Amino acid sequence: MSKDRGILLFLAHGGMEFVWLYAWANFLMTSIVHRPFPLPEAIGTYLLAAALTLMVRGTGFRVISVLGIQVLGFLLTASRIVYAMHYQVYPYLGKAWLAEFFGRARDPLEWVTLVIILIFAVLFWLGGVMLARRSPAYLTICSRFDLGVAAFFCLLMVKLLLLVKGGIEIEDPASELLLFPFFIFSLLAIGLARSRGSAQREFLAGYKGIAVLASFTAVVLAFGAGLVLLFMPYLIAAAEAGYGALRSAAGPLSPILVRVLRFFFFRARLRQEASSSSQGGGEAEFVPSGESSWWSELVGRIVEWGFLGLGIVMGLILCALGAWYLLRWLFSRTSKQEKKTIHWQVLVSWAQRLWKALSMGLQRVVQWLKGYRSAVQIYRALLKWGRRSGLPHLLSETPAEYGLRLGKRFPSLSREIEGIVEAFNLAVYGEMPLDGEQMTLAELSWRKMRSPRYWPCRLKSWFLQPSS
Repeated sequence: MSKDRGILLFLAHGGMEFVWLYAWANFLMTSIVHRPFPLPEAIGTYLLAAALTLMVRGTGFRVISVLGIQVLGFLLTASRIVYAMHYQVYPYLGKAWLAEFFGRARDPLEWVTLVIILIFAVLFWLGGVMLARRSPAYLTICSRFDLGVAAFFCLLMVKLLLLVKGGIEIEDPASELLLFPFFIFSLLAIGLARSRGSAQREFLAGYKGIAVLASFTAVVLAFGAGLVLLFMPYLIAAAEAGYGALRSAAGPLSPILVRVLRFFFFRARLRQEASSSSQGGGEAEFVPSGESSWWSELVGRIVEWGFLGLGIVMGLILCALGAWYLLRWLFSRTSKQEKKTIHWQVLVSWAQRLWKALSMGLQRVVQWLKGYRSAVQIYRALLKWGRRSGLPHLLSETPAEYGLRLGKRFPSLSREIEGIVEAFNLAVYGEMPLDGEQMTLAELSWRKMRSPRYWPCRLKSWFLQPSS
């Protein structure tokens, strides 16, 4: 359970970090290029960086090997982001978009756009790397939450200043929408980090099942709400595209569809043209210095060349030392952790659990095909049935007492339970072999108890009623 909680904490922490970074990237790209930053490619960059960092951590690889893996992964994701921004008319695995990318002449605005795209690709990659290396402690996540709140505050202040002081309204509805998944992921991560620990948690008797179900439902709803709000701009775009298609094909139903879709998905848009930038500049004048004597010029040249030579020698020495330490660091090995044994132990434990589950399933299939041959087997099945229904057998209870308690919990099955207990008492305590008719009645009682029509009352007993 703690391992699953750690995975949930990692995902919630990653979602919290990703959302505010993507909000800034989408705002700047929308402001400059009037196109949103591609969300699937940004998520892929972030997750691939975290996955590669987790894979190579503790393996003992050389630093140059780790850097090579990171660079290859970054080049793959950066190419995908550039392709998604400008070259989606070509297939990604083809050479046409690469030829267009390297052979095209760009103006200064296109170069600025490309640099901004690569900068945010680097930031998303570094964010994934730092996510994998950062400790998921409670105080750390709280500090990262404060940083995300500050980032959103600065973003909203910049938009407000542009609107109030410059009269420029940026058409970026995703910034406000991304606040909601940020707070959902943040609260989920803070709660999981807060409850993470070795302290044993206890539930009221009989209420453990409903507590586990409620916790699982809350986590699933939180993640689902965060993901839906994160992809809300794409969902809105898909709704608008679907609205256009339905409008052209619906015909008589178009007024009704217009009202429904406007109620859920319609968003008003305001467009303003960017103001033309003014260019200007001045030329600096060069004022020559006055004349001086020949000996002062000679001394000045000697001092100038001396300092220049000394600087060159010191620069060569520093470059040589830097190259030496760089090569030494690149070819050094990273820290190696002994994880092989733990991994093999985990694999062995999972294999044992799988084998146990398969063997139990096979035994049940064989038992179902052969049927029960004695009253003892049917009574053992009754004990399992009662335990799974939220009413386990107590060590101090006799079969008759346990059957009476089961009958009170399930009144509609009291006759069948009494018949199985009576057959068990006759076979074990009375030492009387059961004839074919008695065995048939016990098997029919057991089949009736296993009927799906009694599953709701069993679930109600397991979840809602305390064990007694």
